[in-house]
Amino acid sequence: MAPPPHHPRPRTFDELVAEGASVPTEGWDFSWFEGRATEARPSWGYARSMARRLARASAVLDVQTGGGEVLDFALGAAGSRRPPLVVATEGWAPNVAKATRLLCPGGVPVVASPDDAPFPFADGAFDLVVSRHPVKPHWSEIARVLAPGGTYFAQHVGPATVFELVEYFLGPLPEESRRHRQPEREREDAEAAGLEVVDLRAERLRMEFFDIGAVVHFLRKVVWMVPGFTADAYRDRLRDLHERIEADGPFVAHSTRHLFDVRKG
Repeated sequence: MAPPPHHPRPRTFDELVAEGASVPTEGWDFSWFEGRATEARPSWGYARSMARRLARASAVLDVQTGGGEVLDFALGAAGSRRPPLVVATEGWAPNVAKATRLLCPGGVPVVASPDDAPFPFADGAFDLVVSRHPVKPHWSEIARVLAPGGTYFAQHVGPATVFELVEYFLGPLPEESRRHRQPEREREDAEAAGLEVVDLRAERLRMEFFDIGAVVHFLRKVVWMVPGFTADAYRDRLRDLHERIEADGPFVAHSTRHLFDVRKG
């Protein structure tokens, strides 16, 4: 007679929280969330679209590259048509180290540069500037380092992204906070810097968190969602959310993203 099937013991609240609190957070590799959380992707497929832009460029700057994962993928997809000059910047020390390990062996230098600092490059140095989820786009600096006819191609985080989760921990946020990162406001800022917005698209995308460990890891990784978040500081709210997920299923939130295709005249 065959032995009965083995059913793993469900992990406890404490075990899930401890796991989410211990996983390394550097870089923008989200593969750990496989089976733990999901997020719909924008229809434009940013990384592959970036690869097509790279194949037509000669000098490229990737701003706030994170761990370099998106740029590395896009360069691989561009293959033999990759541009002769590619440089990346990053402001968070753990990501600088990770991006350096990933990108430098392929000939891409990573420059440690604070997110709010002027770019350490000459005027008109690049014909393509790219960025995925910059903290804040520095339009005047983007315009300065772009060559005439050059392009800024980027995916930005939009307004009120994942606010269902943020407000679960922080309570209702002021209305002004929902107006941050509005794509039309960013369009105005780009145009004020002398840039032409060729295309601007926005989408709202469904996210699901299947266990409390995924919530803990997400809030540790995306640190600006709940500033100062630690599992200990929010343990009571985490326990309430764990019980809600156990009873009702995944916690649902929504991210917002917008795509900028901008040209310097």
